[in-house]
Amino acid sequence: MAIAEHDNVFIFVPNLIGYARIVLALIAFWFMSTNYVIAGWCYIISALLDAVDGHAARAFNQSTRFGAMLDQLTDRCGTTGLLVTLAYFYPSYMFWFQLSIAIDVACHWLYMQTSVVVGRTSHKVNDNVVMRIYYQKDVLTFMCCVNELFYVCLYLLHFTYGPLILGASLFKILAFLTGPFAVLKAVISLIHAYIAGQDLAAVDVRERVEKRQKAEPVVGKKLE
Repeated sequence: MAIAEHDNVFIFVPNLIGYARIVLALIAFWFMSTNYVIAGWCYIISALLDAVDGHAARAFNQSTRFGAMLDQLTDRCGTTGLLVTLAYFYPSYMFWFQLSIAIDVACHWLYMQTSVVVGRTSHKVNDNVVMRIYYQKDVLTFMCCVNELFYVCLYLLHFTYGPLILGASLFKILAFLTGPFAVLKAVISLIHAYIAGQDLAAVDVRERVEKRQKAEPVVGKKLE
């Protein structure tokens, strides 16, 4: 069924899905320390809807800067909330969870902000070969899923071992399998920050050169 076109960005279909993601994340946060079933399902559904809103944006021609920012903020805040809980559950690994939060938030914020400054139509558009590969649809979906799965498995393992496969915990097996990809995603986030830093510095250099060029004629007139 066709949806009538309108320009109220706040009620675009993908953004409505984004609001639902926020509500689910908040419910997950509320129950995260007490009820792993409710918290786990709400968090997982919120994360999975991240792929749905992208499909909706393309299907209904409703891709917006607001939606992209809402999506990014929901991702960052959702993962941060889970990592804060993990730091509480596993205090001996608190530094690593803190480091994961810092890398995730800082690198993505810098990359998004720089994309706006340099005038890119999307933060997913970049000439760097690593970014081109990373932002391919299947690659990005896979990396985000296994990264979230790693942290969710660590969360669930605090409460239960889950199903057993040949006497081994399924959640523990998945954590070992997805852990390397979580580390790889952190490394890619650092690459985001490096690329953004280079682009932002280039903007600074260009603006300084333009400023000097504008000032030179004025100085020349004064000397005459």
